[in-house]
Amino acid sequence: MIKQFNFLFVTMLGLGRIGFIPGTFGSLATVILLFICFHILNISSNIILLVLLIIFAYSFIAIKNHTKDSKNKDPGEIIIDEFIGQAIPIYLYEISHGTEKTTDQAIIIYAICFVLFRFFDIKKPFPVSYFDKKQKNSFGVVMDDVCAGFYVVLSLICFMVVKSYI
Repeated sequence: MIKQFNFLFVTMLGLGRIGFIPGTFGSLATVILLFICFHILNISSNIILLVLLIIFAYSFIAIKNHTKDSKNKDPGEIIIDEFIGQAIPIYLYEISHGTEKTTDQAIIIYAICFVLFRFFDIKKPFPVSYFDKKQKNSFGVVMDDVCAGFYVVLSLICFMVVKSYI
């Protein structure tokens, strides 16, 4: 029972089993899910944060259990790490802008977050590359995407600072 739950958890209900770019599909599903939570269901950002923290904490256990009998500690089917990394810039955008945005503005920022996250997750600048190459365990699997998520945040902050001077 727990093995099946962990499988569904780390593959985002089996989405990670898609044979073609599963990480991209996981990131896209995250963007859509968070848009629905924030803009359609109007779920409190505190509740969303609590759920994200639970997912983050449990992901280490679930990934470790899912890969314990495998030599490959970061199989492509594990995409919960993409969920966590992609959620970081979107959540921080939402709490930093509150109700001061239109739905169209949110869609544009979500799309930018998606593209930037996929860029950093694929190109793997340091320290993303460090966690990806040197930490062959559940910590490394999650933390490379966390770093990629924070690169997105840093990029957006830099863009906003530059824009404020133009």
